[in-house]
Amino acid sequence: MPAEDEVRAAARQFYAALNSVLNGDAGPMADVWSRGTDATTMHPIGGRQVGWDQVWDSWQQVARIASSGSVALGDQLIRVIGDAAYELGTERVDATLAGNPVRREVRVTNVYRREAGALRIVHHHADVAPEMQGSLGAGSS
Repeated sequence: MPAEDEVRAAARQFYAALNSVLNGDAGPMADVWSRGTDATTMHPIGGRQVGWDQVWDSWQQVARIASSGSVALGDQLIRVIGDAAYELGTERVDATLAGNPVRREVRVTNVYRREAGALRIVHHHADVAPEMQGSLGAGSS
């Protein structure tokens, strides 16, 4: 399979997992992420998570406050560099977070790395969305 097609396939898996998170189920996210201490994410809700444990905890927190959500990647640009790749694009989010409807477009960068023969996501960064900030605090108890 050509390298860019492999990245597209990994991206489809990541966005399927992200859609699951936005509907309350973080489980599929564990299948697509690197488990490395160098895994990182910066969500539109704010903050920065470093290492698989923090990344995984953040996805679980989002799943606890999310419902009726969907996200789609548009304007995808892929670059492959050896056993790594990155993609840029725009996420179109339509979700409910902590009871509040959110409809937003955010710019996104995802980084993938080959691990044990498969591409795994090692970094996800989306623009901060002011209407999403504070959502975790509102949904935690």
